[in-house]
Amino acid sequence: MSEDQDVLASRDPRSVFSTLVIDWQRSHGRHGLPWQHTRDPYRVWLSEIMLQQTQVATVLGYYERFLQRFPDVAALAAASQDDVLGLWSGLGYYSRARNMHRCAQTVMAEHGGRFPQTSTELQTLPGIGRSTAAAVAAFCFGERVAILDGNVKRVLTRVLGFDGDLAQTTQERALWVEATALLPENGVEAYTQGLMDLGATLCSVRSPQCLLCPAQALCSAARSGTQQAYPVKTSKLKRSLREHVWLWLVWRDAVWLIKRPDRGVWAGLWSLPELPSPAALQAATRDWPGSAEWLPSFVHTLTHLDWTLHPVRWTLPASAGDAQVDACAVAFPEGRWFSVDEALAAGLPAPLRKLLRA
Repeated sequence: MSEDQDVLASRDPRSVFSTLVIDWQRSHGRHGLPWQHTRDPYRVWLSEIMLQQTQVATVLGYYERFLQRFPDVAALAAASQDDVLGLWSGLGYYSRARNMHRCAQTVMAEHGGRFPQTSTELQTLPGIGRSTAAAVAAFCFGERVAILDGNVKRVLTRVLGFDGDLAQTTQERALWVEATALLPENGVEAYTQGLMDLGATLCSVRSPQCLLCPAQALCSAARSGTQQAYPVKTSKLKRSLREHVWLWLVWRDAVWLIKRPDRGVWAGLWSLPELPSPAALQAATRDWPGSAEWLPSFVHTLTHLDWTLHPVRWTLPASAGDAQVDACAVAFPEGRWFSVDEALAAGLPAPLRKLLRA
């Protein structure tokens, strides 16, 4: 450790941490992301929602396409939910898209098309939590307020040696207090971006690049070699198993899709009908014309669920009349026929999109 690092390590990290982060961000942080260098809250908010639990590389294309289709909050609010979900399809965590749509409508209806300018007010909008509200308020309005997304939690818990279990509300609140205490008096935008950049580029989950980190000398975890111990969070999530037959009903190059309920997995998306077992499929299709082809089964992994799906492509004869076809489709109401191109433009679950493209 150098003499300068010795001096830093002997001081309270709160007195120097923000300065180190700001200086590092300005010289080594990310500066070319499309949502940077703007104070437009719509664009910053859109990026923050998309970046929740999603990598930057994945978000970039979606972000540009969203702005082309919905250039401002008014355009997003006026769109249909199907259009929003269709453009979102593939990003996952679809409640983000539904809440984003509701938020845009609330901004138009209750705030005259302008986003509130404080983090406290922003948190009253659908789908905007404390950290997202703080990011928008800091980047767009210069509010001196802490953020605490996943990357920032990892950076701060390692630097501070904060070993409280973040699954507990009291410990989460305690970390918010620590994060607020570290805020600089000036330069909150660069500091906030710097924390995000550190978490995304150097302070990674499995292979932190401590030698390149500006806060190495201050970091409790780096000094003790315990980086993997932070952040502490016991899992409360109980994974469940689910299994269904997935009926891919085809007629004249069209596919029958049903609209999923507004709550639950894939809420509001268009998907294939589900049956609980092969026996249920046999009973439902007993008098149907056409033929069935069983496709390879697969497991779709969600945050809380391992879902085994058995796709069956049932092709109705092209010569089948409307009455025959209607008699088959009526078994799965709340649906309609889509061409493949129409289906791919709609809001679909990722495994169905992959299936149709194949």
